[in-house]
Amino acid sequence: MVNNRMDFSELARLININSYTKNKQGVDKSGALFQQWMEEIGFVTHVYQREILGNHLLFTSTQSTGKKLLLLGHLDTVFPPMSFETFSEDDQWIYGPGACDIKGGNYVALCALRAVKAACGQIGNIDMLLVSDEETGSDDSKLISQQLAEQYDYVLVFEAAGKNNELVTGRKGVGTFFIDIKGKAAHAGNHYSEGINANLEAAHKCIQLTELTDLEKGTTVNVGKLEGGIGANTISPHARLIVEMRYTDVTERDRVLKAMHSVAHTHEVKGIDASLSGGIQRDVMEPNEKQLAFLRELETITGDQLLTEQRGGVSDANIFAAKGCITLDGFGPFGDGDHTIHERANKNSFKVRIEQVRKILMHYNQGLEKD
Repeated sequence: MVNNRMDFSELARLININSYTKNKQGVDKSGALFQQWMEEIGFVTHVYQREILGNHLLFTSTQSTGKKLLLLGHLDTVFPPMSFETFSEDDQWIYGPGACDIKGGNYVALCALRAVKAACGQIGNIDMLLVSDEETGSDDSKLISQQLAEQYDYVLVFEAAGKNNELVTGRKGVGTFFIDIKGKAAHAGNHYSEGINANLEAAHKCIQLTELTDLEKGTTVNVGKLEGGIGANTISPHARLIVEMRYTDVTERDRVLKAMHSVAHTHEVKGIDASLSGGIQRDVMEPNEKQLAFLRELETITGDQLLTEQRGGVSDANIFAAKGCITLDGFGPFGDGDHTIHERANKNSFKVRIEQVRKILMHYNQGLEKD
């Protein structure tokens, strides 16, 4: 059970370690601290060693027949060293990098697991995965997650809860693409008509791509960066567009992918050559009937009405949901200001979430009960 007043000193230790994705030393230090806590309650650590990124960590419990749960979080934050590094608190909030995204959520999982260990003596069929590169798209850890997805019936993701402790049932899919355009340089004064203007072609493609947006269906296509050319007196010989797409269902995904391919390879400026690269980073997490049935089961287990919401942002929940795992996100505390120096998490929401997760894990735990 959760005391009326929580001590956040352990979480402060975690938050005070800089865990910027590119800071391998800091990410691994954060992971080592969490590893210590998990092994104290009987988990075995499997380390996915990485040379440049922080190591990914899988904590496993004893295995037996029955449903298998994976608790999912990540070790990294978005803040470079010396930018935003210090834990603080007042009566209602804790502050610091990762307070809600996602060190606070990881700590919710840890506290709930400790309570299960204390009550049952052993934990079984409940594992936890912490990856080190979620904030940069999980490009390295994605394959690990996809492979692990086949081993679990349910995935609980510990990203921040909504304002009213909502869980997350849906997240948009996201893809990033690059269109590289090749034209021909020429002197803009003396030989204007001999040039092939890559920048002009990029402008046409920018408009065409933007027109693929369908806000009513929740689909957005954004040319976030457009660059090209040499200088004002030269017809541009090259240009590049960096494009992001977000979508709420696979039908829209397929529509935009097909149209994007057409835009990339159909040219308005004669003589242009262009190539398309990139792809889907995380596919869409769509609400579904199996997920809804699981949610109703969790309401029975917790005795609470579990509110839900859908979000435009992505998480590693997308990866597991796309592989067919029954996935719910938002099991962390409520917080806001994430990805800014104002990041914070609500103290009371920690108590609510830890108790809810404790009840869920007690229900599914296949460990040994105490005498």
